Amino acid sequence: MPSTHPQPSGEKTAGRTDLGRRMAARREALGLSREELGRRCGADGTYIAYLEEHAASPAIGTLARVADALGLTVDDLTGASAHRVAGRSTARRDSALVPLDETECRRLLSTHGVGRIATFTPEGPAVLPVNYLIAGPDIAFRTSAEAVTARAAGTEVAFEIDNIDDVTATGWSVLAVGELAAVTDPDEMHHLNTAARSQPWAGGARSHWMKVAPARITGRRVVHDP
Repeated sequence: MPSTHPQPSGEKTAGRTDLGRRMAARREALGLSREELGRRCGADGTYIAYLEEHAASPAIGTLARVADALGLTVDDLTGASAHRVAGRSTARRDSALVPLDETECRRLLSTHGVGRIATFTPEGPAVLPVNYLIAGPDIAFRTSAEAVTARAAGTEVAFEIDNIDDVTATGWSVLAVGELAAVTDPDEMHHLNTAARSQPWAGGARSHWMKVAPARITGRRVVHDP
């Protein structure tokens, strides 16, 4: 799971609902105070504190504004999508799949987050989620020295990220293909450790940095005609 942020002084945790916990966790991950979040969604810090700390039932319009300010959907904010695979909504008739140029693909990659590494193992193909960051032209992530991805050093792998919006039936995906290598240069490892804002979600000892040097990057987006 993500690294634990220290609880800001004066902010309570007792009595939080799932909505309140999600709001607080996302807000803190973005480095926002309650007042800053309130300004983004047209409320004040006191109301944000109330939503985070009490069993509140805000109107759907309020939820939508808070979710948008946090870069989430309402389902993400309320937890309705937590146990559901994205992409179950019905496709629209005016949908079209358009390619993304490399500049846009790299922009989407630079948002950081969770991606998937696809590699071959002695047991067959494997696709594994990793928390990643962009280091210059490379895609870097941490793992353990005994992990499948660590053992795949020196081989060609694929790295993929995507975003699916069930409400609008839209989405995009980016695929990078290149050689996977272990990071061994001390200065490079120091830079990566400094740039990493949180621990890998999987937890445990994951101090072994790996990087993918993309030889090609492609992407696609589902759009709707006007």
